[in-house]
Amino acid sequence: MTMMQMNVQGGWPQKTAKSLLGVVIAATVTACASHGGQREQAYTARELNEQLVMSTLWMQSAAEYQALSYQAFNMAKLRLDQAMKDRKQGDKPLAVVVDCDETVIDNSAFEAYLVGHDAEYSSALWGQWVNDAQAKALPGATSFLNYAQRHGVEVFYITNRKQAELAPTMQNLAQLGFPYVDTRHVMMRTDTSDKQPRRDQVLQDHNVVLYMGDNLADFDSGYDAPEATTRQQHVKEQQALFGERFIMLPNPAYGGWEGALYEGDYSLSPGEKDQRRKAALMPWQPANL
Repeated sequence: MTMMQMNVQGGWPQKTAKSLLGVVIAATVTACASHGGQREQAYTARELNEQLVMSTLWMQSAAEYQALSYQAFNMAKLRLDQAMKDRKQGDKPLAVVVDCDETVIDNSAFEAYLVGHDAEYSSALWGQWVNDAQAKALPGATSFLNYAQRHGVEVFYITNRKQAELAPTMQNLAQLGFPYVDTRHVMMRTDTSDKQPRRDQVLQDHNVVLYMGDNLADFDSGYDAPEATTRQQHVKEQQALFGERFIMLPNPAYGGWEGALYEGDYSLSPGEKDQRRKAALMPWQPANL
């Protein structure tokens, strides 16, 4: 029996029926608002991972991504050839320093795994991926680094993978045909993620011709700043070095640029990360809308 039927049949006075109806509506609105609040709080890693779809697809399927990788290593070869031509008797031996992940090896399969799963990056999950040693070589990377070796130029891999991941990292690099895969040339993270101490170590005995990376901190520790504007200003100050001494590889999936959106705080919840990302967008606003 509805409230209207009860009113007609004399079950409830009209005023009482209206009051009850108001209570029901208010309770419904409150419940919906409460549900909406829970929905916001329950924004999951799986939902956030949907934002990886386009960047990961681009890295795995776009010919443009391949072209940019070949372009980077072609440029690196030109710079190396010039350095070898300019080298004088008694100069320090030449070297090239490269990052590993998304610079010479491709981990996009790891990002692709996250899509559709309620999982975030973690040391444990990343460790599983590293131990599987399934990363592929970036287009042009193996050819260039072997070219360097044939011309007597040493290659140093300065990576922020953990020291405990040395063995599977070396296995992965070796099975892809990269040169200088040994404990002297593969330099893992130890007590700091700052790569400068390791770069300085190489510079003691070598003239480093090129640094290659997908993250600006692969070149200069000043890029570890947690603010996007600071990183952008540093790029302007060093603009002459890009293509000359610094060779950049594309990585739209992750990196210091993302951390700068969170002011370095990767512990933010998936919902907070989503808000930070969208707040950083600079949209066009049509005049008539």
